[in-house]
Amino acid sequence: MRFLARDFPGSPMFTRDQLTKLIVPLIVEQLLAVTVGVADTIMITSVGEAAVSGISFVDTINSLVIFMFSAVATGGAIVVSQYLGRKDVEHAENASKQLLYAVFSVAAVMALICFLFRAPILRLLFGAVDADVMDAALVYLAITSLSFPFLAVYNGCAAVFRSMGNSKVSMRASVIMNIINIGGNAFLIFVMHWGAAGAATATLLSRAVAACLLLWLLMKPDNAISVRGLFRIRLDFPIIRSILRVGIPNGLESGMFHFGKLFVQSLLAGLGTPAIAANAICNSIVSYMIVPGSAMGLGLITVTGQCIGAGAYDQAKFYVRQLMVLMYAFLIAICAILLGFEKQLLSLFGLSAEALEIALFLFPMIVISHITVWPIAFPFANVLRAAGDVKFTMTVSIVSMWTLRIGLANLFVRGMGMGPEGIWYAMFIDWIARAAFFWWRYRSGKWMEKKVI
Repeated sequence: MRFLARDFPGSPMFTRDQLTKLIVPLIVEQLLAVTVGVADTIMITSVGEAAVSGISFVDTINSLVIFMFSAVATGGAIVVSQYLGRKDVEHAENASKQLLYAVFSVAAVMALICFLFRAPILRLLFGAVDADVMDAALVYLAITSLSFPFLAVYNGCAAVFRSMGNSKVSMRASVIMNIINIGGNAFLIFVMHWGAAGAATATLLSRAVAACLLLWLLMKPDNAISVRGLFRIRLDFPIIRSILRVGIPNGLESGMFHFGKLFVQSLLAGLGTPAIAANAICNSIVSYMIVPGSAMGLGLITVTGQCIGAGAYDQAKFYVRQLMVLMYAFLIAICAILLGFEKQLLSLFGLSAEALEIALFLFPMIVISHITVWPIAFPFANVLRAAGDVKFTMTVSIVSMWTLRIGLANLFVRGMGMGPEGIWYAMFIDWIARAAFFWWRYRSGKWMEKKVI
């Protein structure tokens, strides 16, 4: 990764090999994580567009919930990374335990809410959808909500391993999770004919196994951080406060962002099942395209966090430049391939003629928006978060989402009579605004004045 000249004195905190060992497994892990959702979508197409649409709506709700407890995991990862940058292993181990307690508690509460109130939640948000779409959504949400605590533990453990610079462990767990998920899908959908329930059950089983595996590995004494005595619960409120100082604003940002997405999805629900299915398939394909960017965004938390913990801000800025240049290179290459074979890719999903026509219209717009402003609007913001500048990212994200994406989407779809493309126009404008603010904040250097520990 020596494609930029080093511009700081002294020894680098991360060698080329260390960065490669961190980033490459993260790319594989993110690719496999995306595969869980896409495998559900592809396999469920055999049941019909109603099931695809129902899963798509529930995935929006699931994403909201998952990002809320993942935000706490991110807060914990930043605290652990900064302690490791200071070479304070004892506090890093204690912070890891407190992180797991926090993410499990948040996820358990969210699981209970989604399971008990799934019908009113879905009817409130998507009451205009067809009855068969609603039936599939109710079943899928009931089962997948049970997986939230397992996924929270998995995310918490994975965040700790990434803080150590060890992303191979969570990558291997992702391999196992995908094998169980895809195998379970094949059996429960094609053999047992469970439809949406089969896809959800396979997801639940895969997350449970992956969580147990990572928790067991994190307890092993030969790790740089070993979480011992986890089940003898002792809460350390000063460390929990440090985690929550990052996690709560990050969680509010993610929560409000995904609430906004739910409002946008409610607009999409009124455009008909073909539009819903086309949008879901386009998102599934593009989710693979942004895998390198998502992976490097996670890597930025570890690298920036450790550099800031050590007080090495020049090194932090150097590694940010390296990873962002690499991110754009990956995205441009993948974009060229996707746009060259868009019709063949979209035809794989068994869409109706109407849905395929909509997807072919949306796809180039969605791809281009992801290779231009998305890297600055989303992964790059992790640099500010890793420094503890979470209130700024929270404010920008919430204001931009609710004024630009939601406001303009309503204007374009309801006021001007546009189809699903109106939703994407509004989203692109939202991304441009947040990217501009995050870049300005980084260039101003104010993020370097923040403290986490």
